[in-house]
Amino acid sequence: MAVYFECVTQANLSPAELFEKSLSIDAHTGSMAKSQERAVAGVTSGTIGLGEQVTWRAKHFGIPLRMTSTISAVDAPRSFTDQQLRGPFKSFHHVHEFHAMDHGTLMIDKIQFSAPLGPLGWLAERLVLGWYLPKLIRIRNDYLVKEHG
Repeated sequence: MAVYFECVTQANLSPAELFEKSLSIDAHTGSMAKSQERAVAGVTSGTIGLGEQVTWRAKHFGIPLRMTSTISAVDAPRSFTDQQLRGPFKSFHHVHEFHAMDHGTLMIDKIQFSAPLGPLGWLAERLVLGWYLPKLIRIRNDYLVKEHG
């Protein structure tokens, strides 16, 4: 059974600006500095686009992890989707939506994931990943809406 959650973020940026920042490998790396996340294969800097892949290496809970993702859908500047091709999850699917508001953008992250390892994975989803992943998305989004390149 997959876990689903949403994170909603308001930004004083246009949908196009926030859309572009959200596809930036460099902005993602900056936002995840605490977990030493970095792009090691595929698109490793600049902006990632439709059909392109990136392999991330990071440490979470002291465990080194690798995850390869692809941008599987783009509807600029309204939305894009990334999903795991290989990595620690049984599945990971992330839809990024950008809605224009009077003074900026409402960004909605819709994430669905499941952990491997059957009952142990189910336990990890409920006890750890269910709070940890939304926290990571909030850290990333806070970084994106601040004055970072």
